[in-house]
Amino acid sequence: MDKAEVNEIFNRFSKIRALVIGDAMVDTYLWGKVDRLSPEAPVPIVSVTTRENRLGGAANVSRNIQELGATPKLFAVVGNDDNGKEFLNLLDKRKVSAEGIFIDPSRNTTVKNRVISAGKQIVRIDEESIEYISEEMENRLIEAIKTELETQQVDVIVFVDYNKGVVTPNLFKTINDLAQEKGIPTSVDPKKQNFTNYKNVSLFKPNFKEFVEGTSFPLKKGDLAGLKKAAETFKTRQQLKLILITLSELGIFIINGDEEQYYPVAIRDIADVSGAGDTVIAVASLAMAAGLPPKIIAQMSNLAGGLVCEKVGVVPVDQTQLKKEMKSQKI
Repeated sequence: MDKAEVNEIFNRFSKIRALVIGDAMVDTYLWGKVDRLSPEAPVPIVSVTTRENRLGGAANVSRNIQELGATPKLFAVVGNDDNGKEFLNLLDKRKVSAEGIFIDPSRNTTVKNRVISAGKQIVRIDEESIEYISEEMENRLIEAIKTELETQQVDVIVFVDYNKGVVTPNLFKTINDLAQEKGIPTSVDPKKQNFTNYKNVSLFKPNFKEFVEGTSFPLKKGDLAGLKKAAETFKTRQQLKLILITLSELGIFIINGDEEQYYPVAIRDIADVSGAGDTVIAVASLAMAAGLPPKIIAQMSNLAGGLVCEKVGVVPVDQTQLKKEMKSQKI
């Protein structure tokens, strides 16, 4: 791609307003060093030097959309706890709107605590609520999103399902049906437990492991012929327009019903795959909303996902770096 083509894509992105609906969380990092084992159990002692909190889940998808030049509006639920307050502080710090954030005192704010030493994750400790939100909270969210759709420009809706209970079957169907009526494309980053909930969406983006476990197709990584057949079957059954499947070190696969395309990943120094899926769904959703063809959707997503894997922890894609790679790659 030449400079003008890349700039035109990001110019389109700058005019897009995206609703992000789903499971938002705080990603906490404890950075330290290990120089001895505990006398109490055969585990390392990590001497913590730095603690850092970042936006995760649906909030990280919103951050990626923001970094790509578009405007996100996040709808999510957090608890009335210290972690919930920290989540709101992080939104404010990153200039992400908190207007769509609902407080539920009966739930815990989801937090993923990662302990890291020498650039490697030692252990992860999760605090979370995984049951569906209450019917009352579901109705409040639905009404707020409906109001947004009736009163504001919305170019794409992104459902981010980490299986933490915000994207209920009723909430998804109600909003997705309304989006179809209004001609607004929808995308889903699904969790395997909820695959069958998602029908009639514009873009469905699982990773390979989730696709195999969520569909029960007996596939082996690298079997592209088998993946094509399984994806076509699932696409027809669920009435999906595009399926984008990330294959980690093997690259990315996209199918739209007329043709399928596979793109290998660029060689990189992988530091951490955390948050790569958030980046991919953000890029793919914006590219779809901008009217780009499946080939460009897949290749942009592939590049962006690889870029964030070079950094430790959950981070949004760097727009400047992505532009540079797009100009240097033959896409």
